[in-house]
Order: sequence, then C-alpha cells, then structure tokens
Amino acid sequence: MNWLKQTLANVAGTQEPIYGPDAIQSVSRQAETTPYTELKKEDLKWRAPQYTSVETQTFYVMADNGGLAMLQVIYSNVAGLHTTCSFNSKIFSVNADAPHIWHTDTLYNHLFDPDMYSFGADNLALTLNEEGTAYTIKSAVNEDSLVNLTFTRQAPGLVIGKDGTSYFGTDPENPWGSMRHAFWPRCSVEGTIITKEKTYDFKGRGFFVHALQGMKPHHAAARWNFVNFQTPTYSAFMMEFTTPPSYGSTVVNVGGIVKDGEIVYAGATNSATHLESAQDTENDWPEPTSVRFVWDGKTKDDKDFHAELEGSLGKRLDRVDVMAEVPGFVKAIVGSVAGTRPYIYQYSPQDKLTLKVKVGDTEDAEQGTLFSEATFIS
Repeated sequence: MNWLKQTLANVAGTQEPIYGPDAIQSVSRQAETTPYTELKKEDLKWRAPQYTSVETQTFYVMADNGGLAMLQVIYSNVAGLHTTCSFNSKIFSVNADAPHIWHTDTLYNHLFDPDMYSFGADNLALTLNEEGTAYTIKSAVNEDSLVNLTFTRQAPGLVIGKDGTSYFGTDPENPWGSMRHAFWPRCSVEGTIITKEKTYDFKGRGFFVHALQGMKPHHAAARWNFVNFQTPTYSAFMMEFTTPPSYGSTVVNVGGIVKDGEIVYAGATNSATHLESAQDTENDWPEPTSVRFVWDGKTKDDKDFHAELEGSLGKRLDRVDVMAEVPGFVKAIVGSVAGTRPYIYQYSPQDKLTLKVKVGDTEDAEQGTLFSEATFIS
C-alpha cells in the first residue's frame, strides 16, 4: 500500500506527509509590506516550467446582452516527461433547461513566440499585442466553437505581494512547489463565438487570470473559491485556496477592487464565507447556496477600505466532475487513497447582487453580475 500511495502521488497527486503550516510561505506574508504590484508586460510571459505543473490563461466574458462565457488554454507538464495542451471553451446557458456549449479539445503542435508572450497550436492563436494591453483569441480547434475575441485591459493588471506567488517546502530558500496568480480585473471585450446554431456576440466586460500551479494540483489545494464581479464602474475579484492538511489547511486569499481605470484596493486580507450550504446527494460535498465575500485593508493613500458582496447564489449554473474522463478504476483508487473527489460548482445568480464599498467615511454601492466558483478537491 505504501508503494501504491507513492506511485499515485508521483502521477496523480495523492496525499503527502504532514509538513505543517510552516511549509508554505504564503503570498500573504509578502502582502504585509507590499500589498500588490502592478504588472509590466514582461510579467505576462508564459513560464512553461520543465517540471510537474499546470499553467493556464483563462478569460471570462460577461456580454452586454447577458451572455456569459469562459475560454482557457491549459499547459500541463508531468514530471518534465510529458506535456499536454488543451483549449476549453464554454458558453453558459442562462436558461436552466438548455445545455451549456462546452468543448475541451487537445491541442497539437503547440509553440510559444520567442519572447514567451503568445501561444499557438494547430488552429489556435492566443496573442498579446506589442503594447501588452490586449489579448486576441482565435480558435478553429472545434468547428462548433469558432472563437474570435479581443480582451483589452481597462485598468492596471496586478499580482498580490511582490510576485503573486506562494511557495511550498520546508526550506524557504529551496521551495519544491509554488502557486502564482496574475490578474487583469477589468477588460473590454469585442468579438464573437460562432457555433453551428448561431453567432454569439460577446461585446462586454471581461476578466483575465494567468495562473501557475508549480506542483501537483491535489497537493497544492484542497478547496477553492473564485469571485469575478462586474458592475458599470467596479470590478471585484477574489481567488482563495485552502491547502490540504499536509500544509496545515492554510487559507490563502488574494483579491482586489478596481473602479473605472484605477486600483482602489488589492491585498491578501479578504475572506470568502459559505453562509448556507446544501449537501450534494451525489458526492456529499457541501454545495454553497448563500455566500459573503469581504475585502478589507488600506487604499494606496492609507485610507481604511472595506467592501462586501453577500447574497444567494440561486440555482447553480453547472457542476463539473473534474475526473469524469479518468478511467473508473483509477478514479476509485485515487479517491480511496487520497479522498480526492474534485468537483467545481459554478454560479451566476439571475438576481443581481450589490457590491458595497466603503473608503474612509465615503460609502458607495452598485449592482452587478457575479460569476463564482466553489471547488472541492479532497
């Protein structure tokens, strides 16, 4: 059994020994002295590390006409021996009775430009412009999802702390893993996704995140919360993960609020709370039904800052079984050894929620559109 555990850990990311909370150097520590750092163009380079890792660039769009979509390029490396790339596209159905238009396709003959800013593969181009202010996504990978979208940054991009990275390992000078997130919180979006049935116009607002999990994903995090909230003038975001017990079940939360073209607040002193949950009868995860997200800290001119977003999530958009494509016997073994049952719950409530913001003694509130995910892994 010990040999089996180690073999699965090497391949699938099953349980590790208990190292304790001191074995993670959270980005929260950086944020104590440097709450956030604005991105430069060179910070947007693909890393493509030659060790076990998953690197993603993910684009979310909330169209002016009510449409909601997600696009994602995944670059995955296993032990420096095998690299796979894929492209995911998802047009969410706001009608609960209609299916989502969801495609995940393997990419072939992938390559990066010499400066590692842009990514390409057969029938796909993800291109950063010369100024470093806009991404264009063009895909004909799947004939039922022809993508031609441009995301243009409308506010500064940022990482929390100095480099946006939490490091894992018992020796801080020689970490064995990492977790990094870089954000464009507020973008304008132009373009379309064409399916066999119709052309979807996705002119509207967007959000972009570049993530690098520099270790086995199951080892890095047991749970996730993600928030993307867009109003006419505000953009609020939050990315929170909780480590497995091997790293002390440590909570790492990064997030921020931008207003128009300016960062109002960004830092690591935020919280995501599931106020009410319902037990999922299919897998026993406590699916959230009501939530509260809170951003707390200081503005760059040292004023007290507080923002909160609270309310019902309504009926979920989707529940994604991450291991659905894994062979059944592997799924059973991994689940029994590691307690690994990854599911992603996705929400965008039809009833508008209200973001409440307080800067010093000045209060403001604005309704907007929420896209949120709650992920349970192990």
